Amino acid sequence: MKKIVLVTYEDQGKYTSNLENEDQKLQQFLQDKGLEARSEVWSDPSVDWGRYDVAILKSPWDYFDRILEFYAWLDRMKAMNIRMLNPINIVLWNSDKHYLKDIAAAGLPVTPTLFIEKGETPDLHHYFEEFDTGKLIVKPSVSGGSKNTFKLTREDTAEYTPKLTSLLSEEAFMVQPFLHEVQKEGEWSLLFFNGKYSHSLLKKAKAGDFRVQHYLGGTIHAQEPPVDLICKAREYVDQFAPNCLYARVDGVVVNSGFQLMELELIEPFLFMFTNPNSYEKYYQALKEMI
Repeated sequence: MKKIVLVTYEDQGKYTSNLENEDQKLQQFLQDKGLEARSEVWSDPSVDWGRYDVAILKSPWDYFDRILEFYAWLDRMKAMNIRMLNPINIVLWNSDKHYLKDIAAAGLPVTPTLFIEKGETPDLHHYFEEFDTGKLIVKPSVSGGSKNTFKLTREDTAEYTPKLTSLLSEEAFMVQPFLHEVQKEGEWSLLFFNGKYSHSLLKKAKAGDFRVQHYLGGTIHAQEPPVDLICKAREYVDQFAPNCLYARVDGVVVNSGFQLMELELIEPFLFMFTNPNSYEKYYQALKEMI
């Protein structure tokens, strides 16, 4: 029997919420199905990774805070020839949101995005003109959990330019127009297991906020999207997430068309509790792959 490890992180309470403990429930579900599965913290130096045949990146939620350590850990896993789900080459590509350029170049709709590279001096006024918008979203190109994410108006540029200039000395940032649809309608998340559609939900920000993450007060609404939305989401998965155990397609509907915000292939919360068949679908996908 193959030994499976669910890779997680050292929980310091940063991403806690009132949702179910998805990691714990998934591990128990897989064990009840007869699989030998246990959890390990990716950054724990005492872990003997060589004892496992398959590693599933489940919730390494601090990887973007320790990105060089994370890359080094991936190198070690590759050197030990441990099969990674999702594949290491895709994880590396997905860890930096410059990947949005590749998706846009392939002709798939992406939220308009421009990048300010490390060391560059930002001209925030330029981006308001470029996107013809009154509000911008600015965040690191390697990020998660709304880390160093700002919503800016034209009046905020003087205040935020020095702060952003300082941050750019450390890493690259991305700039997008603020999409009012996120606040009005919510952000879709469509889940796929081994390329097959599983379930969907709408994430909505709390009143007065723009961040939809549940641990920041956002709310979760199980909802089945139109068939054409599922078909569109599948295009991203088919082209950019081959051989992936899971993929979460996050985006919004703008002027009746879907725009990708993120293709989550490293550590997305899978919102399994929103669909009664999600754990079984996950198990079947895993069984097919191993």
